[in-house]
Amino acid sequence: MNGVGLFYETVGAGDPLVLVHGSWGDHHNWEPVLPDLVQRYQVLVYDRRGHSQSERPPRQGSRTEDEDDLGALMDELGFAPAYVAGNSFGASIVLGLATRRPELFRGLIAHEPPLAGVVTGEPELQPLMDATDQKIGSVLAHLRAGETQAGARLFVEEVALGPGAWEQLPEQMRETFLHNAPTFLDEQKDPGWAMLDLTALSQFTEPALVTRGTAGPPWFATITTRIAEALPQAQVHTFEGAGHIPHVTHPKDYVDAVTGFLQTAGRRP
Repeated sequence: MNGVGLFYETVGAGDPLVLVHGSWGDHHNWEPVLPDLVQRYQVLVYDRRGHSQSERPPRQGSRTEDEDDLGALMDELGFAPAYVAGNSFGASIVLGLATRRPELFRGLIAHEPPLAGVVTGEPELQPLMDATDQKIGSVLAHLRAGETQAGARLFVEEVALGPGAWEQLPEQMRETFLHNAPTFLDEQKDPGWAMLDLTALSQFTEPALVTRGTAGPPWFATITTRIAEALPQAQVHTFEGAGHIPHVTHPKDYVDAVTGFLQTAGRRP
């Protein structure tokens, strides 16, 4: 699809639902919520380019290519219009595609997209953003030096999930982080990875659910607020006690929020 080989699976029956994983991960990240979701929906999961079983092109990539991959996959499988849910960088991809190809969507769900560009210049956030930039810079320095595990652990514990989180992740997820680390380095070289055209997003009129967690990095609250304000049909949900990957750490809460939203969206005229 779109010039790159993508691994994908479809399972279940019902309205189509696409799940888009974040950086470092792959389609296995959705396994904690799949058993419940496939009881109600036909679910499409896939590995984004450069991740796990999908092809890793040697040249510099961009988030726009990820968006085009998603659109091409949905077109190829006849999986549109669909509800599309994304987590973290996957949420950025979903939102970016929604601004460019809204006809592919019945609705969207986005959890904590790291779209720092939408809050650039907000003085109360600048110290937090500067500190996060420094931590990501340290992650990238480790990866460039071939210190993959040190970089992955630093990202998990200092950027995404919090102290001690690396050892709490399932072993398979840690191995996936290490395998996909080069693609995170590639993503960060894309000058537009953190940007989103909010004016274009405001033209997306399908139902949208924007979510965040109380235990995640605090700057996500402002980003999700800006995203929700731009979407004409947005609902906002906060996962109490959850952080950046609620579908992994709080799967029942995630399923309840998603299915509740989709049931409401499906009843919309």
